[in-house]
Amino acid sequence: MTQQLRPKSLSPRKLSYEEFLKWDGENQHVEWVDGEVIPMAPVGDAHQDLGGWLFSLLRFFNDANGLGAIRYETFQMKTGPDLPGRCPDILFVAKRNLSRLKKNHLEGPADLVVEIISPGSGAVDRGDKYFEYEEGGVREYWLIDPRRKQAEFYQLGRDKRFHSMPITDGVFQSTVLKGVWLEVDWMWQKPLPPTPVIWKKWNEQK
Repeated sequence: MTQQLRPKSLSPRKLSYEEFLKWDGENQHVEWVDGEVIPMAPVGDAHQDLGGWLFSLLRFFNDANGLGAIRYETFQMKTGPDLPGRCPDILFVAKRNLSRLKKNHLEGPADLVVEIISPGSGAVDRGDKYFEYEEGGVREYWLIDPRRKQAEFYQLGRDKRFHSMPITDGVFQSTVLKGVWLEVDWMWQKPLPPTPVIWKKWNEQK
């Protein structure tokens, strides 16, 4: 098994998180880990397509129901004072937690985080970020791998640990965004199902 090496920091010295948020480097597709500016894995067409589709679905549902706020990469999230600053592909913040939302980052955990795995990001998304989001208190974590056509969904339990959420007859239902459900195979279709068709299905099952 080939070991994945940690990417080299883009900053000449270690930065505080406050300095990082003001950092004007050339590559803004970055995260803050232990004071270092770490470049994120490049994303491909499948990642962009699926991410944009999921964002459109969740943004419409959120806006239609006035539930909170949706943000997408490269918006920063720092779940705790001793945890890295990460850049989730998609995050949702419930209305009661909107005070966590600052000008250029989320100070505290999102209620829902979606990460789409790129060929170079699997170890981080399944490893480091999984445990960081768990420790930081993210209530629901979606981990989507379009290359392998795999989807995993986790819910934070009362024991402050992630637990796998069920996929029943091929369908996943969110507990954070009640009324949002996905036929997992939708995510592997080419082209992806039209978003108005999904919205109609959701509205019909209210």
